[in-house]
Amino acid sequence: MTFERLRARAGELPPLAADLLVAAGVGLFTASDAAVNDPEYRQDDWFTWLLLAISLLALVRRRREPVAVAVITGAACAGWALYGHIGELLNLPVIVALYTVAVLGDRRRTVRTGMVAAAVSGAVALRVGRDVVNPQGLPLLEMIWPLVPLLLGEVVRTRRELLRAYEARAARAEEDREREAARRVREERVRIARELHDIVAHTVTAMTVQAGVALDALDIRPEVSRKAMRQVRESGREAVRELRATVTVLRESDDEPTAPLPGIGRLGELAERFEGGGVELVMRQEGELDGLPPMAELAVHRIVQEALTNVVRHSGARRAAVSVVRHDDRLTVEIVDDGEAAGGRRAEGADGERAGPGAGFGLLGMRERAAAAGGDVEYGPVPGGGFLVRAWLPLGPRPDRREERP
Repeated sequence: MTFERLRARAGELPPLAADLLVAAGVGLFTASDAAVNDPEYRQDDWFTWLLLAISLLALVRRRREPVAVAVITGAACAGWALYGHIGELLNLPVIVALYTVAVLGDRRRTVRTGMVAAAVSGAVALRVGRDVVNPQGLPLLEMIWPLVPLLLGEVVRTRRELLRAYEARAARAEEDREREAARRVREERVRIARELHDIVAHTVTAMTVQAGVALDALDIRPEVSRKAMRQVRESGREAVRELRATVTVLRESDDEPTAPLPGIGRLGELAERFEGGGVELVMRQEGELDGLPPMAELAVHRIVQEALTNVVRHSGARRAAVSVVRHDDRLTVEIVDDGEAAGGRRAEGADGERAGPGAGFGLLGMRERAAAAGGDVEYGPVPGGGFLVRAWLPLGPRPDRREERP
């Protein structure tokens, strides 16, 4: 822990202060070796200390000009050897300089520096001689030692690059997670808005239609008025049940039971909500419609609900037909009415906004419903008058009844 704290504090120092400390440490060890006088060799004098001073001053700029500093300290080390002053730590300045070249550079520069340093060191060793007492006695060994600090610096630099790469990868992964979370939140908001739109807007439309029928028949046909008001009550109750089920899902409660999702089996109830609004509805179902995927059934229910709302609110139609047909692994849903082709609904969505590019929430909601189930929706005027909404939804293969028999 003490070493880690010291290293952390050293990392907080300004670059110049750190370089001065390194130069001071190198100067302490190198000066103690330069002051040692061995018999039969040149003693320390002004030239020895001049080379040491030049080396230490150069080390202060090792971060800004590492190659130049390596050249200066290397020349000083070679000068000591050629001048005849020996010592085990006289090459410490050039070792620090070579390490800096590698740790602050790249692999190509490290290789070039190593080749030059090894060649110069070997040439100096050949020039000085092969005396066993002289540290520059074996040229091969003298060619190897400059490679050691370069290799150490290369290892440290590579490790730092890997750590930076790991940190960048972790940061990108965190950003990706945040983007994915934001995307899911947006999708969930759209889904909730679509559910609320389907529940509230469509139910209110049906209740408005039935309330209008009740108001018109209140004095003339009270039994029709009562029937319409009962339908208004049932529509309100159904809306409350669906809202409660939606809120329960949003709360993610495992204790409260949730109501089943609306499906094809409740299309009859859906049609009854719009009866009496001046539109005659015809419902047709063909094929095996039991056991369909819940997502497909919900999509069919909401698409039909949206289309019928459009018919009642915008079309001015007298008749409308709804057909749900299964062909093997495909479900086709069609809603067609006989409203005028020039009606306002022909160019507008369910909320009065224009269809096509930038369609209103109604037509856009139908397309999103179909896309969520893996299908698609097309809509447009019918030749001769009217409007058609057609949706295709993929299904699994139809079960073989013969295989189910024991």
